[in-house]
Amino acid sequence: MHLKHAFLLLPLAALLLAGCGKHVAYKQPPVEPALAEAPQNDRGMYLDLLRQMQAQGAYFASLAHIDAFRQRFGDSPELRILLADALRETGDGTAAANVYRSLLKEPQAAPAWHGLGLVAVTANDTHTAQQALRNAVTADPLNTTYLGDLGFALLQAGQLPQARAPLAKAAELAPDNARAISNLALWALMSGQASTADAMIQRAGLPQATRQEIYRLSRSLQRPATPTSSATSAASAARADALATRQDDDNRSTTRPIPPGSMLDRFTPTIAKPQEIVQ
Repeated sequence: MHLKHAFLLLPLAALLLAGCGKHVAYKQPPVEPALAEAPQNDRGMYLDLLRQMQAQGAYFASLAHIDAFRQRFGDSPELRILLADALRETGDGTAAANVYRSLLKEPQAAPAWHGLGLVAVTANDTHTAQQALRNAVTADPLNTTYLGDLGFALLQAGQLPQARAPLAKAAELAPDNARAISNLALWALMSGQASTADAMIQRAGLPQATRQEIYRLSRSLQRPATPTSSATSAASAARADALATRQDDDNRSTTRPIPPGSMLDRFTPTIAKPQEIVQ
């Protein structure tokens, strides 16, 4: 499975990876015309409008307003990061990468590295993507989006041990974030810890459709292996399917109180040992 295809997964809940491999003009209904057409005489308010447009997926509209902003207020690093994001989301990865590179020594270095990572992911450049995402995390180590995207890119490359730390950090920094929990549950599932993954999903209260997508994704990301490991993976996948279709009431009735410890420890069955989690 190519790296860029992973961006389309979990459409019914939070995406596992922040960037999208397909370029869609509107992910949500566009900004209300009255808001978009209102005169913007305040620079900060206009920047907020641009961010709101992009949050709603109106990237083409934001490109037009970026031009208008530049005419009124001039250029700035804040504006260029929005421009690069809009170019990337509307399919012009080359132009977006050029803008991102111009920001690597600006205060926007962290989102610029993140954007470069997403551009590289779309181009199936795994090595460049991972390095850029690592640089984003280094520049902004508390950003759960960057941590999650790095971890997911490592999962996609089959590097499960390396993916564990960034995904666990994201989940512990944002324990109520569905994307972060989904990523960590996916890691546990791919590592053969189906019961741990199921406990995480149940605790987070993820919708059934999202749970099934996590299990489906774990199977699609499995790489060819030896006959022995293939049999193990098949058994793990079968167990995951059973857990995915189990009724919620049955799951909740056996859920234990969350003990203290790391995020992974909290969801590990009592019979598991720490070394069983680290594959």
